[in-house]
Amino acid sequence: MDIIQSIAVYGAGSWGTALALQLARNQIAVQLWDISPEHIQVLQTEKENKRYLPTIPLPSYLTPNADLAKVAKSSHYHLIVVPSHGMRSLLQRLKPLLTDQDAIIWATKGIELDTGKLLHEVVIEELPFCQHYAVVSGPTFAAEVASGLPTAMTVAANSQVLAKTIAKAFSANNYRVYTSTDVIGVELGGAIKNVLAIAAGISDGLGYGANARAAIITRGLAEIKRLSEVLGAQPETLMGLAGLGDLVLTCTDNQSRNRRLGLALGQGKDLETAIAEIGQAVEGAKSAHSIGLLAERAGVEMPICQQVYRILYQGLAPADAVKALITRDLKAEF
Repeated sequence: MDIIQSIAVYGAGSWGTALALQLARNQIAVQLWDISPEHIQVLQTEKENKRYLPTIPLPSYLTPNADLAKVAKSSHYHLIVVPSHGMRSLLQRLKPLLTDQDAIIWATKGIELDTGKLLHEVVIEELPFCQHYAVVSGPTFAAEVASGLPTAMTVAANSQVLAKTIAKAFSANNYRVYTSTDVIGVELGGAIKNVLAIAAGISDGLGYGANARAAIITRGLAEIKRLSEVLGAQPETLMGLAGLGDLVLTCTDNQSRNRRLGLALGQGKDLETAIAEIGQAVEGAKSAHSIGLLAERAGVEMPICQQVYRILYQGLAPADAVKALITRDLKAEF
C-alpha cells in the first residue's frame, strides 16, 4: 500500500464528518457520501455540517458528493462510517464498483444485528475479493475530533503495512494513531463498550453513584475480555485505547449517546422516547441483542450486557436489573 492521497468516506453523520475533517486537514482529498442526497446538498450549500457539527467549516479538501459511483471511483481507500445495521447493504451497493486493489476501512462500532457477526466477517462475505481491510476505533468523541482537540486512536488491519498507511493518513500534531493487527479485539472493544455505557448511564440515572459506576466499568471490562479471548483476540488489546480507553470514555461522559440513553432509562423514560430525544443512532441499543447472540454461541457469561438487553427489550425495571446483578452467587473475582 502507498501513501493515501485520496479517500472515499461513507456516512456524513457526526463521526463520519469528523473523520473526514481530520483527513482533509491533512491535505488528503476526501469525497464524503451519505445515504441522504438532501443532507449532502445541504453540506454543499452551507459548507459545514450544521446538523451534527455546527460552526466547523468544511475545508477545501473535503467534497460532499451524493453520487455513490463517483465517490467509490475517486479512491482505492474506502472509509465506512454508517450504523452497523446499514453496513451490509452499503457493501452490496459498493461491490460492483470495487476491485481487489481497494482497501475497506470502517469506523462503525457494532455487531450485525440479526447474525451476531463481527463487521470484518460481513466485509469478507460481501466482498470476497477484498484483500485489504481495517477498523479504526478508540476513545474518540466526534465533536472533539472535529474541533481539533488532542486525540488518540487505534487502527487494526489485516496487515501491518495497511495499518501503518492508515495511521499516517490520520496522524497530525493533534492526532496520534497506534497500529495493530488484532481486528477482532478492536471490533469487540468498540461494540461491547456501547452496551456497558448504557448500563453505566442507567446506574447514574437511578442515582446509584460513583461506586456503582466504577463497578460496572471494571466488571464490564471483564466481560469484554472473556468474550474476546474466546473469539481469538489478544488480551492486551482490551487494555488499550480500543478497549479500556473507549470503555472509560463512553461510560463517564455525557457526549456519549449510549450513556445518555442509559441516563434517560434510569430516570424512567421509555426506550422510544429516549432515542427520539437523542436524535441519532445509538449503537448500543442494537448491539445488546447481537452481543447476546455472540456470547451464547461462544458459551461466555456476560451478565451486565444481559441485564441491559432485558431492560431494553423485555420490560425489566432498571432497579430490578441492578438487584439481579448484585444478588448473583458470590465468586472469586479472578
